[in-house]
Amino acid sequence: MATAATRRHYLMCRPTYFTVSYAINPWMHPDVAVDTDLAVAQWENLRRIYLDLGHEVSLIDPVPGLPDMVFAANGAVVVDGLAFGARFRHLERMPESTRYLEWFKTHGVEVGVRDAYLPLAVAEGEGDLLTTPARILAGTGFRTDPAAHRELEEYVGREVVSLELVDPRFYHLDTALAVLDDETIVYYPAAFSAGSRQVLGELYPDALLAEDADAVVLGLNAVSDGRHVVLPVQATGLARQLAERGFEPVTVDLSELRKSGGGPKCCTLEIRPEIRPEVRSGAGRSSDAR
Repeated sequence: MATAATRRHYLMCRPTYFTVSYAINPWMHPDVAVDTDLAVAQWENLRRIYLDLGHEVSLIDPVPGLPDMVFAANGAVVVDGLAFGARFRHLERMPESTRYLEWFKTHGVEVGVRDAYLPLAVAEGEGDLLTTPARILAGTGFRTDPAAHRELEEYVGREVVSLELVDPRFYHLDTALAVLDDETIVYYPAAFSAGSRQVLGELYPDALLAEDADAVVLGLNAVSDGRHVVLPVQATGLARQLAERGFEPVTVDLSELRKSGGGPKCCTLEIRPEIRPEVRSGAGRSSDAR
């Protein structure tokens, strides 16, 4: 059964300049029209959902010419106040790395981040690095280099478990697996190598297994606070599975952002702070005053 919800702090980036002008994953087709205004409206609805659930949302300013900066999850992974930054594989996204690292260095005191580190190896943030209390699940195969897994393990002092992705549609771990609560995950077995499926089966014998129909609409690109699970509205079967397990599915339509291979989790970087009582006040508010 699901555990109780806990208040989270998320970093997001408004898709002001979102478009699909290049192709670096199978979802992206520059010849397909993109409605940027609709993308912004859908993203604003996602942000409002988080605030209504009582979470805190900080914003990083979007940058012209960086259309994928909206996918904030790729900008870093933050564990115990340590921000492990991004080193992107593709040239088109490389400038995002500096923007996110600078944000954490500038806002560290107010969000409970005491240090920010740029990895030497390719690492694409929470796209491939998903945190649980027991360990960090780390994807590889298309984007993040296994050497970055070892860098992360040394930097944050937590066990990092490598998982190999084999289907290019599921190019990041967060498109094939979601952490639901302290002990529960959901994943799409066909996205992983046989060895990684065995590892997941041993670590999480009670995991939810997603069906093809939900995986191919990026249903696993979901955000959970331990009870509420925000996921694409198109993933109807997964929503039923979650409800049967005691979670509360909260659906959202991000159809425009899916044209670039993104969903709720792609848009959402969780800030796990160094625990200090003076940081983190004001439940249910956004730190963006605009």
